[in-house]
Amino acid sequence: MSPSPTDPADPAADPADPAVRRNPVGGHVPVAGGLAATGLSYAATLEAETVQVFVANPRGWATPPGDPRQDEAFRAECAARRLPAFVHAPYLINFGSHSPETAARSVVSMRHSLRRGRAIGAAGVVVHTGSATGGRTREVALAQVRELVLPLLDELTHDDDPWLLLEPTAGQGSSLCSLVADLGPYFDALDHHPRLGVCLDTCHVFAAGHDLAAPGGTKLLLDELVSVTGGGRLKLIHANDSKDVAGARKDRHANIGAGHIGAEPFADLFRHPETAGVPLVIETPGGPEGHHGDVLHLKRLRESAHPG
Repeated sequence: MSPSPTDPADPAADPADPAVRRNPVGGHVPVAGGLAATGLSYAATLEAETVQVFVANPRGWATPPGDPRQDEAFRAECAARRLPAFVHAPYLINFGSHSPETAARSVVSMRHSLRRGRAIGAAGVVVHTGSATGGRTREVALAQVRELVLPLLDELTHDDDPWLLLEPTAGQGSSLCSLVADLGPYFDALDHHPRLGVCLDTCHVFAAGHDLAAPGGTKLLLDELVSVTGGGRLKLIHANDSKDVAGARKDRHANIGAGHIGAEPFADLFRHPETAGVPLVIETPGGPEGHHGDVLHLKRLRESAHPG
């Protein structure tokens, strides 16, 4: 029987454990039926130490207000268990779009995600870095990113406001940011704002061309990230294996160790100094059983990286 999601005395893992504090491992959880009622119940099933949620339809523009009682219950339970929470913003957001309607809606949707993130106590809100559509140049698109996103960042003035976390994509189409080097111009466009961070998706960066499966590949990736953005900007890792080879530019997730990345690069993630304190969230196939298996697999890799 899974532990009760409303019993702080029966958490999924001991939050005082140094390994958990260094790298909580969890998953993206469904919330239909309530953030706390459904999301935390699923988290308990996964034995999750961190969670990620949607606060709106990820494939739409609606900005629902949420349920204050569920929000408070979710925030209180996450705080009681020391369970870091993150929000993933809708996929339609694209600050580089040539469409004025899409650009305007992206601002509204992003502001909604950030405000809902604060309401539920989220540490960060993840957004895809988008693409330069309509044949426009990357420079023109990044100028628009600056115009639209800097004001949103400047609104993050509360102590409990979440970080805005940029997630590079797998390199499809006219992506603005897929390789780690692409984060440089993106961060420059946003003046390296103090509330700007990074969410690295292992499948995305592998698909974009960072061969994590090569000897030392994970270290090279993270060393480059520090060089490009500065230390301390990595706030979340989406831990996903890849169904396709490095550089394929295909965003197809596989279970941990069952794809072309393999298990060992995930152990290398745990060993790198830049990942200290950074949670890992899975977005893998398989439903509850597959997700639980991936969480346990990552925990074993964490143990192997930091035995004792």
